[in-house]
Amino acid sequence: MNSFKNSWFILWKPSTVSAVPNHSLFQIRGFLFFYFLLSSLGLVILSSASQAFSTANSLFLKQLFWFFLSFFALLTAANIPLEWIRRYTSIGYLAGTSLLILVLIPAIGNEINGSRRWIGIGGFNIQPSEGMKLIIVLFLSQYLSIHQRRLHCFKKGYFMPFMWLGIPCGLILLEPDFGTAFLFGIVGVSLFFLAGMHLRYLVPTVLIGLVAFSIAVYHNPERLSRVSSFLNPEAYKQDQAYQLWQGMLAFGVGGWDGVGLGNGRQQNGFLPEAHTDFVFSVLGEELGFIATISVVLVFFGFGLLGIQSLKRCHQLYHFLLISGSSLFLLFQALINIGVVTGCLPTKGISLPFISYGGSNLIVMAALVGLIINVLKTEQNNS
Repeated sequence: MNSFKNSWFILWKPSTVSAVPNHSLFQIRGFLFFYFLLSSLGLVILSSASQAFSTANSLFLKQLFWFFLSFFALLTAANIPLEWIRRYTSIGYLAGTSLLILVLIPAIGNEINGSRRWIGIGGFNIQPSEGMKLIIVLFLSQYLSIHQRRLHCFKKGYFMPFMWLGIPCGLILLEPDFGTAFLFGIVGVSLFFLAGMHLRYLVPTVLIGLVAFSIAVYHNPERLSRVSSFLNPEAYKQDQAYQLWQGMLAFGVGGWDGVGLGNGRQQNGFLPEAHTDFVFSVLGEELGFIATISVVLVFFGFGLLGIQSLKRCHQLYHFLLISGSSLFLLFQALINIGVVTGCLPTKGISLPFISYGGSNLIVMAALVGLIINVLKTEQNNS
């Protein structure tokens, strides 16, 4: 209990803990500010984006419940000793992989819109691939830091890391969830590069992986149609590109300052998934370009804060934890914004902190808490 109180004082009352310097407090408070700002905006825009549902109030209350759970997850991740986390990381990887296998079993996993990504528990659907984001950051950071001196070797420095990354990626592809598998891939490869994996291993594998991923998309009619419609959305606006076209129309209608909160038309049955994957389009229609560019700048500021935090790291493990956590948040935001603005093919990727959904919100908050934990640990060790 005393440890929890001390951690809380570190977050909010610098005068009570003299050991924490101003720059560390600034970074910790900055991450908390971004978390609260984006999560609050998500609650506000969700109250409008879910109006097309007869259970709109229920969706809002559920998201509010998830928000409180996410804050608890953030506090927990910020206060658990990292050495304790390292001790159980392998067990976490095994548990996360097991859930990814279980979700593929028809009697256990719930199929929604042709994908089997969820497991129903007590009236809620949990998405194992979301929890695996946190687990893979912890696991790869530990493995790469332990085998730092062997990253030039084929087995320890190439085959094993890609195997540990490839297992969850392969299982997620089977759901199928190409977007999340791609997200795992780019974050994992980025960690390999930052840890110092030899480029003679890394570059050819990335190229082969991209070719294999492209072939998989080519042989999946639904994913291939998304690429075709992305290249010419106007020609397919009545079928494959309907969602993308409606989302783009929302930005055009919104203009600079939007039509006003609750006055948008797209969430009233015109735009599918308006409360989840395409919530950014609703934000653009109702609050306008100024609001959307502000959200982009907030994520940009989050990235800058993450880079500044890396300067505090004296251990590769801590460096990779912050890197992996930040990259998952930023790449996921970049992909979602790219999709809804027509810059990337349509993928089922939610916007961190803003889109409806408990699994993603809790995991994203836990990643923020993990970054705060590293900053506190580094300061205590200095």
